Amino acid sequence: MALGGEAVVSDAVVHGPGPTGVFLGTFTPRLDDKGRLILPAKFRGRLASGLVATRGLDRCVFLFPLDEFATIHDRLRRAPLENKKARDYLRNFLGHAQDDIPDKQGRILLAPPLRRYAGLDREVAVVGMGSRVEIWDAATWEQYLEDGEEDYAATAAEVFDEM
Repeated sequence: MALGGEAVVSDAVVHGPGPTGVFLGTFTPRLDDKGRLILPAKFRGRLASGLVATRGLDRCVFLFPLDEFATIHDRLRRAPLENKKARDYLRNFLGHAQDDIPDKQGRILLAPPLRRYAGLDREVAVVGMGSRVEIWDAATWEQYLEDGEEDYAATAAEVFDEM
């Protein structure tokens, strides 16, 4: 209880156990036979009220909390209908999206088209990316890390120069 009798809501309740309130870390759960994923406990608080899963970039699946997805959708809906590239992107991003609410065990069902797109079978890597979560085939994720190791420092310099 805070002074004045007001209840204090823990950041862990609102955003999960991490003090930053953003998705961090890599976890390696398995998909079950039905294509369900048990979300890492650290991510469940932020995703408990609902999420949107859709095609990510680089052959992964993106998971967005509902509020983050609403922000992205607001930006996307401003794309001009006359722009073919915008229409194509929206078809892929929104046309393959699914909304879900994790069950009591923290599980979500990943639709077969999303699993096929990302090559998800059993072993997966669930990667915290700040405002979103990425789900990768575990072997593909390891290869991605290995391939990018040499460029990591150069990429960091380039990314921060653009900010």
